[in-house]
Amino acid sequence: MKIKKRHLKQKQAWLPALCLLLILILSGCGSKEAESNLPLKVNNVDDLEGKTIGVQLGTTGDTYASDYEGDEAGTVIDRFNKGNDAIQALKQDKLDAVIIDEEPAKAFISANSELLILDEEFANEDYAICVSKDNPELTAKINEALATLSANGTLEQLEKNYTGTDQEKGNFPYIKKDIERPNGKLIIATNAAFKPYEYYENGVMTGYDIDLLQAICDELGMEPKMEDMEFDSIINAVQSGKADVGASGMTVTEERLKNIDFTDSYINAKQVIIVKNPNAKIEKLSFTEKFRQNFIEDNRWQYLTKGLQNTLIITVFAAIIGIILGFIIAIIRSWHDKHGGLTIANFICKAYLTIIRGTPAMVQLLIIYYVIFASVDINKIVAAFIAFGLNSAAYVAEIVRSGIMSIDNGQFEAGRSLGLNFTQTMRYIVLPQAFKNVLPALANEFIVLIKETSISGYIGLADLTKGGDIIRSITYEALLPLLAVACIYLIIVMALSAGVSRLERRLANDGK
Repeated sequence: MKIKKRHLKQKQAWLPALCLLLILILSGCGSKEAESNLPLKVNNVDDLEGKTIGVQLGTTGDTYASDYEGDEAGTVIDRFNKGNDAIQALKQDKLDAVIIDEEPAKAFISANSELLILDEEFANEDYAICVSKDNPELTAKINEALATLSANGTLEQLEKNYTGTDQEKGNFPYIKKDIERPNGKLIIATNAAFKPYEYYENGVMTGYDIDLLQAICDELGMEPKMEDMEFDSIINAVQSGKADVGASGMTVTEERLKNIDFTDSYINAKQVIIVKNPNAKIEKLSFTEKFRQNFIEDNRWQYLTKGLQNTLIITVFAAIIGIILGFIIAIIRSWHDKHGGLTIANFICKAYLTIIRGTPAMVQLLIIYYVIFASVDINKIVAAFIAFGLNSAAYVAEIVRSGIMSIDNGQFEAGRSLGLNFTQTMRYIVLPQAFKNVLPALANEFIVLIKETSISGYIGLADLTKGGDIIRSITYEALLPLLAVACIYLIIVMALSAGVSRLERRLANDGK
């Protein structure tokens, strides 16, 4: 009866939190209108001084806005991985303005009625496709294809279809040619959160740049293969050979030309300033309408299920690598601490632990994918679970080593007195006791491992978090996609915790 009551109390403890969560959701999603009569914080470019400005990391908006940073007026530049995140911060009054490309800005405004674009443009620029400096032949071929597409009217057709008037948009689609493609695949790095240049529609990546690259591949006899990743990873992907070209509304700048080549320009664009209009009438969707928009329409829930599948695969295989390698390192270090010897192996293990535990997991992931496997055509899931497995092994090793060192030396001596060698003593006497001691710590490590996989999107891998990001880039809604991702992670962690608790009770019963 005591056990049942304790479990009942644990379940009841969740009820207030769940009720509070529902109240917050429902209170923030009801239909209502707001109107005021307040002046704009930013009316033109001159008003930017002394303000907090949002930009997307690595974009030309970031480059241009950096000139304001550190000025006497105290201008602050907040950098976001996605333009959509900057827009959300502006809506919540955490920013005074956002600087971003004009066409994506129009898409943001159409979905957020409380925002507006200032009439005065911030900068003018040209978009081009980035190519590695080691591949001038490809640059020349793409330039030839662009010249052909300009001459036959394809570029004009694409402009009308995606950036033209309301009457033109959607009425000039590019039709993929039915031709042989003897020249292989063209791997394209992009960031599909940049409507109308690249975005998701009905589960498929589409947009101006996507159709442009398809048209170029039709001219070159190649098949395009799109790789969706963070914007600031595109140039790294091209430099390392993980992608042949990069296309995501990229502007040619002097800084970028130091590291990468660009093709001829294919479209002119503007950088504009988005501000919040305090006098706008705001009509919010109901919770049901937002739920339908985020998950039901166009089967957007599939982004989460596909991402969850990849997350679980990465976690399982990374855990296997972490356990096997971690136990090996722990045994080597424990033997050295207790008996001496294995000096070289112990030194290598200590160096490994120092490097892995002293550097962020994201940096390790990027180094493994873009540096160590730069010249290897490796599956991204494989690269991810190798990176996370090597990271986890360092922490597992120290956890297990602490468990082994906690076992009294008399246990080792008893095993040796029974005629068992070191391996047998460790296997039958020491490790079972050590495992029981460190099980809670190991469970915490695996919980951390599951959550660490959320950075896989930096190499263009569609994990669970990336699935939520894709939905946010389509609907411009932050709460429900993030809440869904958080709840899925929470359910996984709770299931793992319950399994570990059950295993702990079984081990405790076996020891009685």
